[in-house]
Amino acid sequence: MKITYYGHSCFSVEIDGIHLLFDPFITGNPAAAHIDITTIQADFILISHGHQDHVLDVESIAKRTNAKLISNYEIISWFAEKGIENGHGMNLGGSYDFEFGKVKYVNAVHSSSMPDGRYGGNPGGFIITPKSRNSSFYYSGDTALTYDMKLIGETEDIDFALLPIGDNFTMGAKDALRCADMIKTHTIIGLHYDTFPPIKIDIAKTRQLFDETGKTLLLPGIGDIEEL
Repeated sequence: MKITYYGHSCFSVEIDGIHLLFDPFITGNPAAAHIDITTIQADFILISHGHQDHVLDVESIAKRTNAKLISNYEIISWFAEKGIENGHGMNLGGSYDFEFGKVKYVNAVHSSSMPDGRYGGNPGGFIITPKSRNSSFYYSGDTALTYDMKLIGETEDIDFALLPIGDNFTMGAKDALRCADMIKTHTIIGLHYDTFPPIKIDIAKTRQLFDETGKTLLLPGIGDIEEL
C-alpha cells in the first residue's frame, strides 16, 4: 500500500489501484501550500468527524472526482444537502464491505460539529481491511486514549496505525504509545501535530520516546509517500 501524507490528518492510501482519501484539510494549511488538490486522486473519501480541519476540501475534491463519501449518517446527510449524494452513512460499531475491502467505524472520544455549527454526529475512527491482505490498518481520527482500543487489539490484526500525537485537542505521544500497545502494533504514522500553535511538538523528543519503546514512528513530510 502506498500512503501519501497531505498534512495535518489528511492522507491517501492506494489499495490495488483504488484511492482512499482521509479527512481532506489541505488548502487551509499553510504548510501544505505546495500541494495542488486538483491533482489528488480519490475514489473514496473517509471522514472521521465534522470539524473544519477534517472536511475543508471534501466538497471540491468529491465534486471533481465523484468519490464516494464514507462517514457517519449525519455527515453524509450534511454533504448530500450540498449536492454530494454519493455517500455511504455508517455508525459506531458497524462495518461494511466495499470493493477495496471492509471498513469498520469505531469509537473516538472527541467532539464533532460541522463548519456551519450543525451537529456532526458521533466522531469515529476507521479500521480498514483490504481484500488483498489478511491484516488491517487503523486510523483513529481525533480521539483521546480510550479503553475501547484494547478491544481492537483483541479482535483485529493491526499492521500499522495512524494516530494523533499533537496533544491538547487529542492524544499526545505518550497516549499514542499506550494506544499502540492496546491495538498490538509497532508501526505508527503520526498525525494532527504542528499545524496550529497548541499542537506544536518537540519532534526530537517525540522520536526518542518511540525509539525507547522499540516502536517505529513515521513522520513523513507533506507530499511524501510511505510504502507499508
